[in-house]
Amino acid sequence: MKSNDHDTTRDGRTDFEAEGGRPPTRIADGGTALGGSGDAELKRGPFSRWVESSIQNPERVYKAMFYVAAIFFLFTTLFPFYWLLMVALTPEGQLQDIIFTPNGFNPGAFFEVFEVLPFHWYMFNSFVIATTSTILVLVVASLAGYAFGRLEFPAKTPLMLLVLVVSFFPPAAFFIPLNDLFNTPVAALEPILSNGTLYNTPGAMVIPISAIFMPLSIFILTTFYAQIPDGLEDAARVEGTTRLGALFRVIIPLSAPGVATAGVLTFIAVYNEFFFSFLMTDGQPQNWAPLLEGILGYQGQYEILFNLMAASSIIGVLPVAILVIVAQEKIVSGLTAGALKE
Repeated sequence: MKSNDHDTTRDGRTDFEAEGGRPPTRIADGGTALGGSGDAELKRGPFSRWVESSIQNPERVYKAMFYVAAIFFLFTTLFPFYWLLMVALTPEGQLQDIIFTPNGFNPGAFFEVFEVLPFHWYMFNSFVIATTSTILVLVVASLAGYAFGRLEFPAKTPLMLLVLVVSFFPPAAFFIPLNDLFNTPVAALEPILSNGTLYNTPGAMVIPISAIFMPLSIFILTTFYAQIPDGLEDAARVEGTTRLGALFRVIIPLSAPGVATAGVLTFIAVYNEFFFSFLMTDGQPQNWAPLLEGILGYQGQYEILFNLMAASSIIGVLPVAILVIVAQEKIVSGLTAGALKE
């Protein structure tokens, strides 16, 4: 008599077993699997299955890690600005009840900042100081970057390290000699300045700030200038241009991403600088007091206008945010326009 599954031999074994095969193994759901592989599948946990899936499809893991990092970065970066907005929109006297939404709605704080103090003058002072410092840094750093990146001269590496060492000193280390220097009357400056000193002038902030942030720009531009092929500069010099002309006509345009990066970093750092500007001015807008002096101006002896401080902080950061957006496009266009083919 034959069964439904396999024919049996005289000793009761199936044809499959008689030929030397292993008997089928029953698994939990009533099916069979050869060699017990079904039991192994059931013993694997969710973490093991996730690891196997990640190994088989790593692109999904990379994408998930990117989204997690991006969300974390956006949250930690944008949440302070969100909190400033909540404080700025909340009327004065109701700030203690803020959780995640403003306690009330007072957009007039963004207009009141210009009525209580001439905040626009503080912004103008910071913009002028940052722009002047950035131009000075880029000009000097371009010349130094060309020398370090494209010329050979003795002790080039030790001299480059000496330039970078300056950036490791804290700004406070330079304050005492600079304060004494800028408060000493100079006869040559008396026809231009009332007391012949640089105190309460843009020079008292532009000179030390530019010197502090210049080593980083020199290092960035040296790296970019060294990557330009010598053949391009040689072709320009064959046409009759000088080394200085080749720098501004060939090297700098091809190094647009590096120049833009150095300029943006310098501008943002100088625009937000507080140490020298606080010590080299008396805090008055007519004496070139910068942006942060204006924000602190809403802190009185008996009260602190937190909503106005928050509103002025948001207004003050807008020029930098616009600059970063514009510079980002410039960097991308510079990378594509300055691409070289060997």
